[in-house]
Amino acid sequence: MSLEKNSAGSAPLSLSGDLSSALSAKEDIRNRIEDRKLAVFLDYDGTLTPIVERPELAVLSDEMRKTLKDLSSLCLVGILSGRGLEDVKNLVNLDNLLYSGSHGFEIAPYGHREFSQTKGEPFLPALDLAEETLNKALKPIQGTFLERKKYSIAVHFRQVADREIHKVEEHVDAVMAQQNLLHKSVGKKVFDLKPAVDWNKGTALGWILEKLEMDRPNVLAIYIGDDTTDEDAFREMARMGGIGILVRDPLSRPTHARFALDSTDDVRFFLEFLIAATRKKLAG
Repeated sequence: MSLEKNSAGSAPLSLSGDLSSALSAKEDIRNRIEDRKLAVFLDYDGTLTPIVERPELAVLSDEMRKTLKDLSSLCLVGILSGRGLEDVKNLVNLDNLLYSGSHGFEIAPYGHREFSQTKGEPFLPALDLAEETLNKALKPIQGTFLERKKYSIAVHFRQVADREIHKVEEHVDAVMAQQNLLHKSVGKKVFDLKPAVDWNKGTALGWILEKLEMDRPNVLAIYIGDDTTDEDAFREMARMGGIGILVRDPLSRPTHARFALDSTDDVRFFLEFLIAATRKKLAG
């Protein structure tokens, strides 16, 4: 199987259940690493840690942290999360990584590089108002949890009774109907409200690589994520000739990813393969 960018420069939709495992494509990926620099980007929840009942319970394991640390000593490693920037930085707690939060709207400095983009700033008043309204509206619905990040709002309903979920979405939609400045997306048991602007994990990823002068043919970029918000990054990977890898659920769904992994343990095994392959290349 060829891993080069297709002629259209975009990833066709596939069913996640039909994707080959990235662990079965080691030799092809090893061959591409051989003459390229490597850049690896990952989501946090559902990718580095299993999905849990509440966001604060998603704690990075010591084994995964060591794997990330080892990989970051060999290549660029970035975390692109829907969480707030400081939240995800504190959870990973490694200095040598690039961090982006709020679905790409917050980007921390990396090395001596500052990533100054202010696309989310004009939407702060709308987010503040939506937060205030939803806090009041959702209070009577048991199990809801509203998580405010600087440039987005996550309305979690994982612990809401099935018969009540439609009420959560009705309140979210009512807030959306009162303004046109925010966009709603649906993830794993969560409604995300983000600025209605052409900026997402995919555009942020492409912008970061451009700023680092790594949007080049001699760079192999890999993005690993598990949720629908990661699809923009998978499309960006295909556009630039990188590799998108979905951490899939048992329930198959359409995706722009090229390969799949079946668990966070598989993610760690794949990262350890990248470490070994890169070390072998550098050793000559």
